[in-house]
Parts: sequence; structure tokens; C-alpha cells
Amino acid sequence: MTETIGFIGLGIMGRGMAHNLLKAGFSVRVWNRTAGRMDELVAAGATAGGSPADVAAHSDITFICVSDTPDVQAVVLGENGVIHGARPGSLVVDHSTISPLATQEMAAQLAEKGVHMLDAPISGGSEGAANGTLSIMVGGDAAQFDRALPAFQAMGKTITHVGPNGAGQMVKLVNQILVVVTMQAVGEALLFAQAGGLDLEKTLTAVAGGAAGSWMLSNRGPQVINRDWRPGFTIDLQQKDLRLVLQTADQLGVPLPGVAQVFQFYRTLQQQGLGGEGNHALVKALEHLAGLTIESTEKRSRRGAALPE
Repeated sequence: MTETIGFIGLGIMGRGMAHNLLKAGFSVRVWNRTAGRMDELVAAGATAGGSPADVAAHSDITFICVSDTPDVQAVVLGENGVIHGARPGSLVVDHSTISPLATQEMAAQLAEKGVHMLDAPISGGSEGAANGTLSIMVGGDAAQFDRALPAFQAMGKTITHVGPNGAGQMVKLVNQILVVVTMQAVGEALLFAQAGGLDLEKTLTAVAGGAAGSWMLSNRGPQVINRDWRPGFTIDLQQKDLRLVLQTADQLGVPLPGVAQVFQFYRTLQQQGLGGEGNHALVKALEHLAGLTIESTEKRSRRGAALPE
């Protein structure tokens, strides 16, 4: 028998994930703090829940995808939280990116009620959430991972059980280190290409398939040169993750100079009111330092800008 599903948090990522669970044939009960976001899911076949506790009470597996550690704690442990509705033997899966320590503490509190928990943070941007191609890194009991796997497969493409509770969050922080430092490299490379008068589209094509290729280069590079700052993941959310990285690195005694620099660049952009733009807008901080603007050859041609000989 297919297990019933609850989904809490219908933001930029959760919305697409919940849709894919419905498309896969799961019975899904949803809840979102801003109730209007439930409407499109209800229209697609979901049932609206009255609270996190209500969702958990009607679900064998409850998925959560919200912004930050306090949000997950409120949804799980707060008034009308999941812990007050979840049945013994049920499973809670947190797709948010939060503190590994807080994850372990919540898992322990749920376990006292006989409720299982997996931390299963995600990567792949809004595109991956919509297309069901997310990477999902999962911490927790192996048997519960197997239990949740059919649902994970409706939402993601690369699904990896990485260890006990908290390990999923740690791997996600590894992911975020790679994302932001790679994005800084993409920005510096495009800035260099711009200053050198190169055709940026051809440059991307030339390097994307070689050793310099990366997801960020192929997916965010074109957005940068087209000045498209729509977020697959916002600067504000990226900063939240980098704060977790730096806090955890401090606890571990690990130096992360590249992450620290990106964190400061993002802070300058937040001070300019750009926190809602995509994390690839990191290049705007580099442009400010250089006094140059990265833009496509077509846009430069339209402005009549001459390329250096």
C-alpha cells in the first residue's frame, strides 16, 4: 500500500516538489504558513491541511521544506507542530538546510514519541525542484531511507544515503561550499573574458565541456551574461547557508577563506537591497570592484560598444 504523504512549506522549492509527488500518484496533504500558496496544489489534487500537526496526523510520511533552523523548529516542535500530530511509527523528512546539531536534537525529541526522522537537504535550484531532478543527500536510519525512497525518486535524480541523522545537513554544507566558491570563479572568469573583449557566449561554449565545466557555469553563466537575476536560490537563503557553514567550520576548527570572502561579498549586495536576487548575482560585487559590467555580446552590439582589436 502506498503511504500517505504530508508536505509542509510550499516556497520556491517545496511547490515543485509537492507537485511531483502528486504526479507520481501519492496522496498529498499540504500546509503553508501563507495559506494562499496551497491553492495551486489543491487544484492539482492535494488536500489542504489546517496546521503542521494536522498534516502529520493524516500522513505516514511528512516532508518539510522551509527556510531556516528556527522555521523547522517551529514547524516540528512549536504550537500545533508536527510532533503534536505525528503517529508513532510515522516518518518526518526535513528537506530544509539547517544546523546539523539542531537536526540531531529534533530527531531525538521525535524519537521519544516513537517518530522517525530523516534530514534530506536538497540541491538543484528551482529548476530541479520543478523537473524532479534534485540531488537529495539523506541522513538517518537506513531502513527509513528505504521507506522514503519511492517518494524521493518522484522528486530527485541523485539520491544518496550519507550517514546517520545530521550527516545529510553536513553534506549539504559541503555542497554549498562548492556552489559559492565555484560561482565566484565563474564570475571572475566572465569578468576576465569581458575585459578581454571576448564573445561571452562562445567562451561559455568553449569551456563548459572541459575540465572547467560545472553545473553553476552551465546553468548560471548564461543568466549572468543575459543579466537575468531571477533566483533559482536567493542571496538571502544562500547567506543563511553560508552562516551555517562558517559556524560549523568554527566549531570544527577548519579555515574556509574562500567561503568567508563570498559571505562578505553577499553581505555588500544585501546592503544594496539585492538579497532577493539569485545567488549568481554574486558577480555584481565583482563588477563593482572592477568597474566593469558583464553582458552578452548581443547586448553590447545593440549598445554599439566596440570590442578591442
